[in-house]
Amino acid sequence: MRAPAHLRWLSELLHSAGLARAFTLTTLGTVFSAHAVQWLAGQVTYVTMIAGLCVVGLGMLVARHRELSFLRLVPITLIVLTAWLGISVFWSGAPSQTFVGWVSFNGVAFLAIVVGHVRDTLQTARALGDVMRWLLSISLGLEIVIGILLPQPLHLLGIEGNITGLGPIEGIFGSRNMLGFVAVLALITFVVEWRTASVRPGLAVYSVAVGGLLAALSRSPTVLVLAASVGLATGVLAIVRRMQPHNRNTFQWSLGAVSVIALGTAYLFRHQIIAAAGPDFSIRANLWRMMSIFVRFNPIQGFGWFGPWPQDEYPFISINYALDKSYTTGLNAYADLVLQVGWVGAFLFVAMVGIATMRAWLVAGERRSIVYAWTPLILVTLIVNSLFESFALFGAGLLLLVVCLVRAGQSRSWRERMDVVTEEGSQLPPQ
Repeated sequence: MRAPAHLRWLSELLHSAGLARAFTLTTLGTVFSAHAVQWLAGQVTYVTMIAGLCVVGLGMLVARHRELSFLRLVPITLIVLTAWLGISVFWSGAPSQTFVGWVSFNGVAFLAIVVGHVRDTLQTARALGDVMRWLLSISLGLEIVIGILLPQPLHLLGIEGNITGLGPIEGIFGSRNMLGFVAVLALITFVVEWRTASVRPGLAVYSVAVGGLLAALSRSPTVLVLAASVGLATGVLAIVRRMQPHNRNTFQWSLGAVSVIALGTAYLFRHQIIAAAGPDFSIRANLWRMMSIFVRFNPIQGFGWFGPWPQDEYPFISINYALDKSYTTGLNAYADLVLQVGWVGAFLFVAMVGIATMRAWLVAGERRSIVYAWTPLILVTLIVNSLFESFALFGAGLLLLVVCLVRAGQSRSWRERMDVVTEEGSQLPPQ
């Protein structure tokens, strides 16, 4: 059924490629600038912007309903996890805040689902690259102005002005760890842009240089770990892509076994690893030990989903009081999930991310274009970073995670086989 004539222009606008690109750029820019937006204009302004984008995104999906497959719209694993987060409102000590946390999670996830369906992988990577170039350039410019050119630091956007001492710097992202995380994501994207010749060589060199400089100046303790993990994953993926198909499966299974053994060994020797890693990780270990005490009270279902910690709710207020700190997350996505939604929630999250990573990795190993490496490398970054931060559970981290889930779910899944069966059935001659 076609839209009425006086509304046809709106339908065409919502279906247009230009609006899809603008929506993707605006969504990425808004979510990655969350700290700056809230610092300058307040949380209500940021929430209003996210809500407005959700309305536009819904209109775009409705306008494209004929070309979208319901089976491919949302990954089943994401639906199950989201349902569990929502159900936790029934045992939460603060149901209203749990509901708000659940709505916030769904809002960001919905924006990512829209982006995943209106743009392909290369278009998404290009949009992220454009946004990162601007945000990182603005961050570097403000650090230079506040830390070097002004006689007295303004502490604008929380910037401390430590660039003259070679860091740590925060940029417009609120903390050095967030800046380091964003810089690593940007570097992956910039290299993919470079290898696919999506941008001019000069712009590609500038982008990589700025990303690398800010990653170094952040002096985040997680940057080296992220860089090493992504570098290792890139090298292994390059080997897989060069293998003959008949050797690839054996190598992949061997790689999976080695990864499981390595993770098990790291867990067994986690205390020794943390002790050798330095004071930054020791601080995290103290927080995780305190969290584990409270996990014992509700190990299966947790205390209810909140996302970032509310400072006046149990058990977060008790954890901060015991440590004499003001933590807003558990500094570990997996530990945060166990505390808030129990071992069930943590298992669902790990299964969701693990399945998506395997699918994306297999696709990247089989297809020749380097752009297919973007999704698994972003997922590897999110998985490793989740050991030290909870960024993947909200905000920019969650946005990229769900985008990658949607991209991975559109291939090598039961949906693909269902679509093939449907298409074959529709082509059968009438009886």
